[in-house]
Amino acid sequence: MISRNVTIQNSVGLHARPATFFIQKANSYNSSIWVEKEDRRVNAKSLLGVLSLGIVKGMTITLIADGADEEEALAGLTDLIESGFNG
Repeated sequence: MISRNVTIQNSVGLHARPATFFIQKANSYNSSIWVEKEDRRVNAKSLLGVLSLGIVKGMTITLIADGADEEEALAGLTDLIESGFNG
């Protein structure tokens, strides 16, 4: 199990369209992946879970992955967030 802190940089945060891109990317990996904000942790492959965190621009979240492709999963999701969901 590994984790990484990432700061949300796009203007609308992790809502609607960016959240959909994030979940699609998370679902492309076999590892279990979670998003943690403060004391709440949700399944990164669940749209309702991710939206329920209310993640906005400037927030730092923790991505956690556990599985065979955990390193690749965190790298891919971090790249997606840092690109502003453009890539």
